[in-house]
Formats: sequence, C-alpha cells, structure tokens
Amino acid sequence: MPAQIIQRNKKRMKKVKVDSVTIDIIESALRNARFEMDTVLFRTAMSPGIREQHDEFPMIANLEGKMVVGQFGSFIWGFMQAYDGTVEEGDIFFTSDPYSCNGAVSHTNDWLMLMPIYKGGRVIAWSAMFGHMTDIGGKVPGSLPTDARQIYEEGISVPLIKIYKRGELQSDSLKIILHNCRLPMWNLSDFNAITAALRTAAIRCVEISTRFGDDVFYSAMEQMLERNKRAMRQLIGRTVPEKKQYFEDYVCDDGMGMGPYKIACTMWREGEKCIFDFTGTDPQSIGSINFLLNEEMFKMFAGVYMIMVFDPQILFNDGFYDLMEVRIPSGTLLKPLKPAALSCRTHALGRIFDILGGLLGQGNPAFMCAAGFSDSPHFMYSGYRANGEWYQLYQIGFGGIPGKPFGDGPDGHSLWPSFTNVPNEFVESYFPLRIETYETITDTGGAGKFRGGNGLRMGYRFLEPGEISIHDDRWLTYPWGVNGGLPGGRGKKELQRADGTRTLLPSKCDRIKVAAGDLLLYDTWGGGGCGDPLEREIDKVMFDVEAGLVSVDGARRYGVVVGANGKADAEATRQLRARLAQERGAVKLFDRGFDSIDELKGRCKAETGLEPPVQPQFSRRAPMQKAGH
Repeated sequence: MPAQIIQRNKKRMKKVKVDSVTIDIIESALRNARFEMDTVLFRTAMSPGIREQHDEFPMIANLEGKMVVGQFGSFIWGFMQAYDGTVEEGDIFFTSDPYSCNGAVSHTNDWLMLMPIYKGGRVIAWSAMFGHMTDIGGKVPGSLPTDARQIYEEGISVPLIKIYKRGELQSDSLKIILHNCRLPMWNLSDFNAITAALRTAAIRCVEISTRFGDDVFYSAMEQMLERNKRAMRQLIGRTVPEKKQYFEDYVCDDGMGMGPYKIACTMWREGEKCIFDFTGTDPQSIGSINFLLNEEMFKMFAGVYMIMVFDPQILFNDGFYDLMEVRIPSGTLLKPLKPAALSCRTHALGRIFDILGGLLGQGNPAFMCAAGFSDSPHFMYSGYRANGEWYQLYQIGFGGIPGKPFGDGPDGHSLWPSFTNVPNEFVESYFPLRIETYETITDTGGAGKFRGGNGLRMGYRFLEPGEISIHDDRWLTYPWGVNGGLPGGRGKKELQRADGTRTLLPSKCDRIKVAAGDLLLYDTWGGGGCGDPLEREIDKVMFDVEAGLVSVDGARRYGVVVGANGKADAEATRQLRARLAQERGAVKLFDRGFDSIDELKGRCKAETGLEPPVQPQFSRRAPMQKAGH
C-alpha cells in the first residue's frame, strides 16, 4: 500500500541540513527535468491537443506524493487515498476514471499515469503526468457529450490499474483500452509519449540523487516544500481576512436547456489557516457539466492564483496545503455522486478561477482582478473525407483575459499555463477546413482604467461534410468588471450555410451537421474591465481605437470623444467624462451587467437571439451508491 511504502522509505531517509545554494541547484535541476518531460512529450505525441496545444500537466513529487515542481499538481494525493495495492519497482499506474482517484483527474478524456521512482530498492520520488486524449469512445466523437446523463455514456473509463508491472507492459489491458477509441494510433502514441516523459523524470531524479546523496535529495525537497509553506503562511495572513467573504457565479446552462447553475463559496481565515466553504452551491446536474473537484486540487488552484496576484516571486509547490481547508458538500455540482456525467466539467472548472478572483479581491480591492477565465471553449469537427478516411479535430479556443490592477488583459489569450493555440497552418494542413477569420472582436473587452482583453473570433470554413460539437459558456452571464470596470462581452456562435441562411447555435451542442462551404463564426467572451474607465489615459484609449481594439463609439464608454479628424477632442472629452461620472455616481466593486438572474433571463432572447434556459433539474443519488457499490 502507498502509505506503508511512504513510511518505510521515510524511516530509511535521514533529514539533513542542506545549504541554500544546494537547494537552489537541486530545484533548478528538477525544474529542468519537468520541462524535459514536456519536450519528450511534444516531440512524441500525435494528437494536436497535446503536441500543439499542450493540454497536459507534468509533475515531479517527493516520496509522499507532494508536488515539488510541475504545472498543475496534486494528482498523487487522490491516487494515494484510493489505491490499496502494492507498489513495486518498474510499476506505472494508469487511470482515467475520476471516481477511482478522488478527482485527481476530472473527466475520462484525461489519462493519468504515475510512476514511483526507485533508487537502490526504495522509492525516492514520483513522476506523474496526464494528457487529454482527443477521443476515448462514447456517444459522440471527442467523447464530450453535452447530453450525457451518466459517465458510462462518455467513453471508456479505466479504474486504477498497473499498466506496467515490474517494468512489463500489460499489453492485453492496453489493447482493450485502445479498442474502445476512435483514434487508437493517436492514443497509443500519446500513451507512449507520457510513459517516456515519466521515465525521463525518473532518470533525472536518480542522477540528482546520485550526485548529492539520497538524504540530501530527500531533505532538499522537504526544505523546498517548507520554504513555500513559510511564504504562503505570510501571504495568507496578509491577504485573507478573518471576516467571511462570500461570492457566487454561474455556469450559464447545461447544454440541455436548463440553467444557470450557481457555484457559491465563502472564504475566511482562522489563525493561519484559510477556509473555503462551497455550501450553497447547486446540487449536481442531470447533465455533464458536473465537476468532481478534488480538495487538494482546489488548494493548488487557490495557491497558484494567490501567488500570481499577490507575490509572483514565490516558487510554487504543494508545501502550503496544510494551511488551507476546503469544504465541498457531497452531491453538489462540485462533488457529484457516481455515476453523474462529468465530460463537460470544463465550464465549472473555468468558473472556479473567476470565483477565486471575486473572493480574494474583496479583502484587498487594490489587488482585485476582473472575471475572464470563465471557460475553456472546445471545438470539435469530424467525419469522413471523400476517400473514406476518418478525420477528427479537437481544439481549445481562448477568450479575453481580465483587466488587472497593474495592466490591461491580453486579447484572445489562454489563462491556462503553457497552453498555446493550434497553428492555423497546422489545422488547414491536416483537416478539411480553412481558417477564414482569426481576429479579436472590437469592444468585447470590458471598459476600465485597465481594459479587459477582447474576445476572439475564429471563422471555420468546412471543406468536407461532417459534424461539429461546440462547448462554451458566458453566453448568458457576463464576465464581470471590478472597481468600476465594466463587464466583458459575451460569446456567440453563428453557422452561415453555403446557401446563405444563418443560424445562431447554442454554446453547448453536439452532432450539428455541416456541409462543404458552410462557415462557423466562433466568438468567445471578453475579459471584464478593472478600475474606473473614466480614469483611463486618453492616449491609451486612442491607441486602442487606432489598433481596432476599441471602436469610435466604444471610446465613449471611457468618456473619450473622437473628433472627425480621428483625434481625441479634449474639451468634448472633459465634458463627457464629467457628465458620465455624475450620472453613474459611486463606482461598483463588482459590475455583473445585471441585478438578478430573472432580469437577465428576461432580456436573454432580445440580447442573444437564443431562448433563456429554464430552472435546472438536479440529479439524485444513484441507487448503486445507496447499496454501497
């Protein structure tokens, strides 16, 4: 059992004092090994989602499973809690079932692999990585059905198994897994790439431990974790008030016509510990927008956010987790009960970061960021070419980044660390479509002293008949602004048929048939603005107008009047700003763009062209769980 392995190996390790120079050398070596994992993966994987988009997450952890270096960590904690078998040299563990690993991964497209790193017959560390597979079977290509009601509809779900036992590949198990996927060669290549990345990390850890000694290697990682804990203890004490802070936000709909779904969280500090309580979050959905949120994973989200906002000099790892407590009620949207569907959890996942911004900023408004993470929009296109060859595209889009207290939000950019767009040239070379438009959308960034980033428009011209799926959010609610900043624009999806007809598509839909010549305009949301837009420097507003980021009419949201000569009219601008300030009154801490959900639903059809969602229907506890299965 992992717990016994940990205790046995800890007894064989000696804690020794390690000087700061040696710690920095070991930390740099581990960070290099983590990036080498990425390099091995990107050069070996076949799926564009991993090779080009970088939808993968590596980590190296100490023997207790605490991430020391990595991108998004905390996979191993869920594994340790769930697994009760043996751990032997040469083993590599595999799972894609969120319910089998306490949410270490949160939907079945993510293949998680973990490897104990042995040296001299004992575990000295762990390497782990998961990557999003383009397809794992299920009822729709891409395996992310918006109308799934149970996880069994979402493709093959693999419990915790040893895919390698003592170094030997369990080929029969792998054949069964690949047999259930539409793109087995891509999945096999990605699987082998992750395996190679884990082994690369193992080689580097053994090299470091050999150079400095096992006790120094172990102790250096412990001290790196402790250093992070000391820094985070001070950061929490400075930034998290003892008074309870409450915030809520909404997933707009579930793809089945129901919504919005509330995510609520209260945050406060008790002594040196930060508490997050999600009481008040809506019950789990009957659809697939549920997000099985691992408590340790949320601590990582919160820690990363706090570090990036308040003190980016802190080196991030799992050392601070004892300083946080996370309470998520069972049976809610963030702690669904099996067999609740999970494939479209990306909407709630994105909304978690906006909620963190709303919570952490209330006690420190000067550091508050607007909303804009909001989602991770997915686009899928599949079918058969004229020659009978199957094609299948999975792609993640980007929206506007929120305005922040020290600058504008980037336009059409990813908030996920290390993510990149799939190059348009790559897409056009490998798939039967043409990218006719790829541009930011004027005026979609929320106005503010610091402007929210504009959303992104992608125009996909289809060259072969096929089917598309769309997964996005923030079509009903707005990415809110802060400290006087205005909300960002909402997303929209329009299908223009080759015969000239136009159809607005829902933000979540599957099996939409397209013909050669059809054009999809895929618009994402803009980031909320930060700070009073009437305080934005006029030169910055004019730069945005000249760059096409803000229109002449949009400049008036900042109180700037553009004259017929294309330059700012100083006197007219002064008068307009004075009038707007008087009409508005005091600036709002938050500006959601609506006062109530009922009001928003009432305006929905006129503003979006789509029918408003209806009251959500919530899932109930499954009979198999009542029976104890």
